[in-house]
Amino acid sequence: MLSLRTSSGEPLVALSTASVFPDRVADAFEIAARLGYDGLEVMVSADAVSQDIEALRRLAGYHGVPVLALHAPCLLVTQRVWGYEPWGKLVQAKEAALQLGAKVVVVHPPFRWQRDYARDFSEGLARMTEESDIIFAVENMYPLRAGGAEVAAYAPHWNPLLMDSPHVALDLSHTATSGSDAYAMAEELGDRLAHVHMADGTGLPNRDEHLVPGRGTQPCAPLLEKLAADGYHGTVVLEVNTRRATTREARLADLSEALEFTRRHLAVAPAGTRRSAPSGPSA
Repeated sequence: MLSLRTSSGEPLVALSTASVFPDRVADAFEIAARLGYDGLEVMVSADAVSQDIEALRRLAGYHGVPVLALHAPCLLVTQRVWGYEPWGKLVQAKEAALQLGAKVVVVHPPFRWQRDYARDFSEGLARMTEESDIIFAVENMYPLRAGGAEVAAYAPHWNPLLMDSPHVALDLSHTATSGSDAYAMAEELGDRLAHVHMADGTGLPNRDEHLVPGRGTQPCAPLLEKLAADGYHGTVVLEVNTRRATTREARLADLSEALEFTRRHLAVAPAGTRRSAPSGPSA
């Protein structure tokens, strides 16, 4: 299994393949190698390469960029990927992670209409965790808002803090959309925090922005410093939206800025020196 820390003791910083869209998964390996990321999180999608374990293994070896995590195909737009059966998708994700040497599979809470899946979700993840050392990290999502009311799209909840999930992936674009306190969530999660999607957002309703860290209202810097101080053992993944980049150079500049921001704040505090929660609006 891959080490989840750098030689200097800091968490590994990976690039999500979603961050290079509309470029392809193969491009993400080249970009990660060029900019100096520690690895990739592969979003399993309609891109055939994302589903091809042998192709991913060859790309990882050629570019020297390991696959550190997989994001299971549980979005609305990936409902047909790896079949329609939710547990079947997770079994395939687990097998792919094992073959690639990845540590984490990121999964969303079930949609409300997936009643059987939702009913057995926490217990099923616990059973799958016992079958291997793969971590299934349940990602925090957000409610949809219409006419002043919240529409619940997930069951048992969009917030894994309210679920019996042993491992959680914290996404800071999603905390912006849901109006959650990302720093307080990390505090409450404690050792359940197994994975972080680093991004930013401004808190606009129904807008999952995935901005470059530092360009929104989320406590990106304080949270990264907290991770370093607490000796966080998971991976930090840059999952940012670069679709507005008009050129490849602009996309590379955004992803380079995101990496520099993340590493700079992870390096602020030595591991084991806990910090207090930040004060002020950014918290």
